[in-house]
Parts: sequence; structure tokens; C-alpha cells
Amino acid sequence: MKKYNNKRREALVYHAKPMPGKIAVVPTKKYATQRDLALAYSPGVAEPCLEIDKNVENVYKYTAKGNLVAVISNGTAVLGLGDIGPEASKPVMEGKGLLFKIFAGIDVFDIEVDTKDVDAFVETVKNIAPTFGGINLEDIAAPEAFEIERRLKEELDIPVMHDDQHGTAIISAAALLNALEIADKKIGEVRIVISGAGAAAVSCTRLYKAFGARSENIVMLDSKGVIRKDRDVLSKEKDEFATHRKIDTLDEAMKDADVFVGLSIADIVSPEMILSMAENPIVFAMANPDPEIAYDLACRTRKDIIMATGRSDHPNQVNNVLGFPFIFRGALDVRATGINEEMKMAAVKALAQLAKEPVPEQVNIAYGETRFTFGRDYIIPKPFDPRLITTVPPAVAKAAMESGIAQEPIKDWNAYEDALLERLGEDNKIVRLLLDRARRDPKRIVFAESDQLDVLKAAQIVHDEGIAIPVLLGNREVILELKEEIDFDADVEIIDPKSKEQVPQVNAYAEIYWKARERKGITLFEAKKLLRQRDYFAAMMVNEGDAHGMLSGHSRSYPSVVKPLLEVIGPAPGVQKVAACNLMITSRGPLFLADTSINIDPTAKELAYIAHMTATTVKMFGLEPVVAMTSYANFGSSSNEKATKVGDAVAYLHRHYPDLIVDGEVQADFALNKDMLQSKFPFSKLAGKKVNTLVFSNIESANITYKMVKELEKAANIGPIMLGMRKPVHVLQLGASVDEMVSMAAIAVIDAQKKEKHGM
Repeated sequence: MKKYNNKRREALVYHAKPMPGKIAVVPTKKYATQRDLALAYSPGVAEPCLEIDKNVENVYKYTAKGNLVAVISNGTAVLGLGDIGPEASKPVMEGKGLLFKIFAGIDVFDIEVDTKDVDAFVETVKNIAPTFGGINLEDIAAPEAFEIERRLKEELDIPVMHDDQHGTAIISAAALLNALEIADKKIGEVRIVISGAGAAAVSCTRLYKAFGARSENIVMLDSKGVIRKDRDVLSKEKDEFATHRKIDTLDEAMKDADVFVGLSIADIVSPEMILSMAENPIVFAMANPDPEIAYDLACRTRKDIIMATGRSDHPNQVNNVLGFPFIFRGALDVRATGINEEMKMAAVKALAQLAKEPVPEQVNIAYGETRFTFGRDYIIPKPFDPRLITTVPPAVAKAAMESGIAQEPIKDWNAYEDALLERLGEDNKIVRLLLDRARRDPKRIVFAESDQLDVLKAAQIVHDEGIAIPVLLGNREVILELKEEIDFDADVEIIDPKSKEQVPQVNAYAEIYWKARERKGITLFEAKKLLRQRDYFAAMMVNEGDAHGMLSGHSRSYPSVVKPLLEVIGPAPGVQKVAACNLMITSRGPLFLADTSINIDPTAKELAYIAHMTATTVKMFGLEPVVAMTSYANFGSSSNEKATKVGDAVAYLHRHYPDLIVDGEVQADFALNKDMLQSKFPFSKLAGKKVNTLVFSNIESANITYKMVKELEKAANIGPIMLGMRKPVHVLQLGASVDEMVSMAAIAVIDAQKKEKHGM
């Protein structure tokens, strides 16, 4: 119960702090001067108003309408919560808006309508429709949802889609096409059982039929059993799928069935039902959070099963986020007057085909796989696949054009793909990928300052989210008191190096440390004294394999924390220079900055080592490093040694690592503006490319830059990430936030995973 209370409080705090809600309106134009304001509002705003008055289509040219979607609900069917009303549905609608933005760059206003009357609801949406480029209906109860969507699609000239109906249909149809291919079955011949008769089930079945499934081969069930033609009272939708077969139960329907699609309730499918199905059965148990049959149970029951669920912790997740952001993206970008069957079917085909193509290493890394390949455990793409943005929207846009409902056809598809990539950015996706990857194989990470409240909060999140197995170092009494304060009641190991209980371990570690440094001025007495200090003790835990990694530095200066790590752990074999980089999550995407914390004024060769180690770290995140070696000069424009040092480092990298995309010396603005760089320095390896890594000539410029970016842009910061260390030990920045510490814990886990894989 307490853990539930923790999660409940965490969810409430997340939605309430630092400001209520999850979305906000952000200006897209300058507003600093009186001139800016005069253009933004009176008198300047009159000019676009007059142009729109002349031609209403100019609203797309002069306003945000073309990239603005309304997420609209009346709160009558919210998630699994039911009819909770419009106000209570607002957090869900804001959440949907957040997904639109982070996956497809679409802005959203959420609209909660206080009526259950179909006519009133439709009239409300029609009256506000001029504001929007598209309408996403959400969490509206059936059968009203069918009528509302039908009427709005008929009466509006912008894209309208009820995602609860069509999202699951589109994703599951893509999965079904691929599953049938693997099972070597034809959609027109397979027998399909649909458990559920709500909006999603009806839409799924209609879409399957559009791809060739035959009515006589489909059996649909509701809470009363099999929907038969001879049932007394049937709604229009149920009558559409009623069967003539004389069967009544799910057990009967499942016999010799090829496909089961569950959109109902948990645990209604038994192993016996699975065993009664045909060879290579396809089972999509999509009830959430618990499927119609547990994934592991189904797979144990039939080795030849092809299984999908709605859960992220199993293969083949049917996740609507694979669909709605990208479908609306394509529809908006050609100013489609609707979302028709051709567009939905194009999305299905695009998703199905994407699962058959080689998977980028970024996706393999994110999900902790050696290599995803098309097969029983991979029939639909993963939500974090970066190719979705350049695959689904173009397919939808082309279908809109070919079906005659695109008002602004795309002419240059290469330019369109570039624009899609720019819209996507990377923002916080990389953090989500990071945490997901750590969860797949969590490691023991020592938190060396666990009697600091924020550090303990980070350890609690890390534990509760399964990111790592925290080991709490510090004063036991203080830690226990703080744990009580924040309701952290998990049984987590606590170690106090200064306690009597730890004397044997302190002495054992001291003996090892002394022998390693006895010829470097350390006595056994001094070693024992040092090993009572947390950073030395934590480093020895990692060194001796009693923990996989450690974090420290939240409350102490960087040099005082680094010194024990260098003495106890030291660099990895073959590493000539340890360094550090920071990952900044900026509005233009992830940006790695090095060396931010260790090397004060590196030589040209040392700069080259730092650049290469940083590039290796960038690859650890599943990204292709594009490295700019920064300076105050551009490509030989200065003969000063500060600039020529950078040029010499670049020359070394070009000789020894010819495949690495790296160049310089280059000024920071040219490095970050690919068009400007292309224009002035087209010979550069960086020309036309989006730089994601900056290596600075000295610690002063790197450190100042990352801290300015952090404060001025309010960019999330992960780091400093230690580069070249023999073991996964990382130093937090002084006063790091809880979120930053959680991210650093994930870094430590991933570092440990990597080193374990390479036998380090």
C-alpha cells in the first residue's frame, strides 16, 4: 500500500509542480522590443487579418492553424476509469498533447466539452474548428463516439480522427499483416475471433476487412457472448459483425481459429483455448494493463504462437503512439480535408514494411538487443524508432494526394523528409531511451552521499523504476530518518564506512589499496584512514566487484571527488588520458560537450584522444557522432598556437580515424549552423551535417559553455560523464537535481553493461 501511495504522490507532484499541467503556450516570434510587439499585435497584426479576409486559405500562411490539433473529449470513457467527466479527463488530454508534440512536433490545445448530447458536442466542435488544422477525438463512449466522428468527418473540411477507434486498428492491422506473412497464411482465408465490441474492436474489424478479411470468417463477442444474427436486440455496429454460426462461447469460437484479437478484459483466455487454435496461432491480447491471457503463459502453452499485447514489457507492443502523431503529421502537411481509408491503409502498410527493414543501432541499443530482426518477436516497429517520422507521414501524405483530398501537395520529398527530421529533434527522447536501456539489465550502483535528501530521492526513483539496484552510503541513522520522511520503505542496502560494523571491510579494502600505492607515499595507517571516507570506500567497492558502479559529487567539489577515483580505479587499459563530457538536452537535440571537467589545457594529441573517447560515448547513446573541434578561429584563419593546436588535433584524427565525421578548427556558431557552414566552408567534413558533439580547446571554454547553455536555455544536463575510466564511476555536478542524478545512475548502469559485455 505504501508503494502505491509513493506512486500516487509522485504522479500528483509530477502534474502539480513546478507549475500545474503538462503543456504550455510558447511564443514562436521575437517579442523583446516595442517594434516586435507592434508587429505581433496592434497595428501590425491587422495586415495578416486583412490577407485572410481576402482569402481564408491564408490562415494557414499567417497563423499556427496548420500545425495545431485539438484533442477533444467529454470524459465519458477515460482510459480504464470510465465516465469521470470533462474536468477529470483533462490530464489525459494534456498527456495526449504531449505525445503529439514529442513524437511529431504537432502543437495541441486540449478541449474538454461538458456535454453527453451528440448534437451539442458536434455543434461545439464545429464552432471551434476554424482554430485548428485537425481534430483528434479522445475517450468518448460508444456508441455516441461513432455518430460524433461520422458527423464531424462529413461536416468539417479538416482531418478528424477518433484515435480510440482507429489508432489500435491501424497498429494491430500492421502487426496482423506481418504475423500472417510469418505464419504463411492469407488474410482472406483465416478465421478471426474478436473479443470485445466497443469502438476499438469495431474499427479494428472494419480495417481487417478492408485488407481482405471475410465476414463469414469473423466471430465477434461482447459481454453476453458470441454476437449472433438471431440475437434479439443488436446495435447497428454489432449487427454488422454478427455471425450465422450456432456458437455461444469464447471456447467454441476459439476452436481452429487462426487469429484472436482481444480488446476486452483480462484473463478470459485459457491455455486450453490457445491449444484448440489452428497451427501458428496469432494472438493479440491487447487488454490493458492486463491482457486476456498473460504473455508468458501463452508462449509456454504454444511454441508456435505469434503473440502481441498492449504492454511495453513484452515483444510486439500494439502502441497507438506508433500511429496518431505521424498520421496527423502527414495529413496536416498536405492540408488534407480529412483522414480517409486510403490514408489509414497507407499508414498500416508503412508500419508493416518498416518492421521488415534493418533496424538502426540506436533502436537495438535503446531496447538492449543485439539485433532486432523481422520475426515472431518483432512484427511491428518500436515506438522509439527514429525512422517513424520519415516513414509514416510521407506515406499518409501520398495517400491523401492520390485520393484527391490534399490541398497543398508535396513536390520535393527529400526536402519534406529533411523538414520532418528538423521537427522531430531529439529533446527528451534520449533520456527515455537511456532509462529504458538501463532497466533491461539493472546493476548495483553506490550512491556515495545517500544522507543528502536529494541523493536519497534519486536513489528511491532509481529503485522504484528498476533503473538500478542502489547501495546507500552514509550515516545510517540519517539515511533511515530521511527514508522515513520520503516513505522510501524498500529493503535497500545501507553502508556506513565509519561505523564499527564496517571496520573489517574497511581494513580489507585498506590492505588492497595500500599494496597498490605503497610506493606512492601511502602507509597502511593512512590507507585505513582514507578508506573510512565514502568516495574511497565506494571506489573500492567497485574496484573489488562488490558494486558495478558509483555516483558522487552532489555535495562536494569536483576535484575532491575525482582524486579518489583516479587513485583507486584509474584509466582503462590503453587509455592515455581520462576526460569528461556533458550531454545537454537542447531544443536542437542532444549536444555533447567535452572536456568539461578534467583536462585544463590539453595538447593537440590529448585533444584528439578526448574527441575520440567522446565520439565513442556518443555511439553508446545510439547516435552517429558528428564532431566539431571548436576554436575562436575557422580553418587556419589564425596562426596563434591556441588555434593551430586544434587544427593539429583534427589532422591527427583524420589520419588515424578517417571514418570519424570530425573537423575544425571551427567557431561555435558555424559548427551549430549547418547552412552557414555549408555556405562558407563547403570543403569541411561537417558541411551540411548537424553537429552533435563539440570538443573545446581547454577546460575553461568547455565548462563555461555547458553551464551557460544549462542556465540560459534551461537545458537538461547529464554529466559530467567520465571517459576512459577502467570501471563505471561517475561524478555528479555540485548541486545536481534529482532528475539529473537519476539520468547519471542510468549512465552508470549502461557503462557497467558495456564493460561487462567487453569483459572489463
